[in-house]
Amino acid sequence: MFSLSSYFSVQYLVLLLPATVGLYAVLPQKPRRVVLLLASYLFFWAISGKLIAYLLFSSLSVPHIGLWLEGIQAERDRCLAAAPKEERKAVRGRFQRQLTGIVAFGVVLHLGLLLLVKYTPFFATNLNHLFQLLGLSLTVNIPSFAMPIGISFYTLQAVSYCFDVYRGKIPADRNLFRLALFMSFFPQIMEGPICRYGDTAHQLWAVPPIRWENFLFGVQRILFGLMKKVVVADRLNLFIRQVFSGYAEYDGFVIAVAVVCYTIQLYMDFSGTMDLVMGSGQIFGVTLPENFRRPFFSRNIAEFWRRWHVTLGTWFKDYVFYPVSMAKPMKKLTSWGRKRLGPHYGPLLAGSVALFCVWLGNGLWHGAGWHFIFFGMYHFFWILLENLTEPLTLRWAERFHVNRECLPYRGFQIARTAVLVCIGELFFRADGLRAGLAMFQKMVTEFSLTTLRDGTIFSLGLDKKDCLVVFLTLVVVFVVEVLQERGHHIRKELSQRSVAVQCLVGYGLILGIVVFGAYGIGYVPVDPIYAQF
Repeated sequence: MFSLSSYFSVQYLVLLLPATVGLYAVLPQKPRRVVLLLASYLFFWAISGKLIAYLLFSSLSVPHIGLWLEGIQAERDRCLAAAPKEERKAVRGRFQRQLTGIVAFGVVLHLGLLLLVKYTPFFATNLNHLFQLLGLSLTVNIPSFAMPIGISFYTLQAVSYCFDVYRGKIPADRNLFRLALFMSFFPQIMEGPICRYGDTAHQLWAVPPIRWENFLFGVQRILFGLMKKVVVADRLNLFIRQVFSGYAEYDGFVIAVAVVCYTIQLYMDFSGTMDLVMGSGQIFGVTLPENFRRPFFSRNIAEFWRRWHVTLGTWFKDYVFYPVSMAKPMKKLTSWGRKRLGPHYGPLLAGSVALFCVWLGNGLWHGAGWHFIFFGMYHFFWILLENLTEPLTLRWAERFHVNRECLPYRGFQIARTAVLVCIGELFFRADGLRAGLAMFQKMVTEFSLTTLRDGTIFSLGLDKKDCLVVFLTLVVVFVVEVLQERGHHIRKELSQRSVAVQCLVGYGLILGIVVFGAYGIGYVPVDPIYAQF
């Protein structure tokens, strides 16, 4: 049977993607849509088998909810046009309640399914623990559900479509096949980015012919992402797994190194996957939303999350933060706060409630476990603290004549943010909250350089040669990101150079992947980290 494990598998890179590109290139416009849709379902079937039923359910239910909303909106507009002026408010309110009920039904339907298959064991386990603490002889049977890869991503896309139709941002689409392609497009179905219908659906349906520039740019980005994954992320994996699974055997320095390595691994794996996804889409002339904007140049945690997993952050902002903060009780709270606490701290009351909801949801979205909830609350705390202390920081800088834009101060902020991010990722990767707290404690109380001095640290799955390869690759990535941060479009600028230079860069990437890639005996590739969510 044809099966896939990730975008970095041979089956995807050598079979599915080239075959799809080949068929797409030789067929006329309309059959290209069929090729993309069939390739998308084949990809999902190869990964999740019969669990494709989840995706089919979402793809079929979403358009009907959209059409239902549109029908009510059309009826509302007719009734408003015919109603006397004094009755229009009542008419608008009546239809608004209907629309709210429909969109709530759609959200509950899709998020409820996600909650059922992903979180039922977590909630049931904790409920049983609560019963034990209370001395009750009650037990909730813990069911087990098969969960398809990528369900969290396409579920959020389904919810965003329902909300956008409800808000009137997009018209309901009557073309079931276009919606199905939007929900299942194979380059992004597994790990995102989380797309909006208004941004990508019509791009996908346009199916332009393959242009040489798009093909070249797409392949370049795929190779760059492949280098991040197989040279860095996979090479670090053995060391990280060993330390995190047996942290009790190691001192705080080894744990600290593992935490930093995991942060690097996570970034290289996920951003590398996004490079491959974006590159695959670009080959077909589809521009997917960017998911990373050089997050490790961030000066605080809030900025970091505006740069890391961008589409998830904007989803929570648009569909959680704004609705909560703009609700009537929150508006009243804001008004009350402005009068008593001033223009800065007053709005923070409602904003903090909305922010709490965002980060509780963000933590739970990443996984069913207390360490994921702690991970969300950890970032909520730092962002809230930044908001609360911003006026004090400004006054301090003015008083002591500190230029907040000078390089040393910016460097301090970037380094501080990186440290806080690494600590957060410790809890993200740890095998539960207790393990995360224990590892953090050892990092603080048992920090020693003994394992570095005697060379023991280089015997844990990452020797000096591996470290050199990782370091040099990180230098390459860093240089590229510095240039991008300064406004350079690397691939466009490269296309203006001679063919020899372009070939040299391409061959260099391929050679680096082939020679320095971590594969074969002794290496364990990283599982698709975000696909688990």
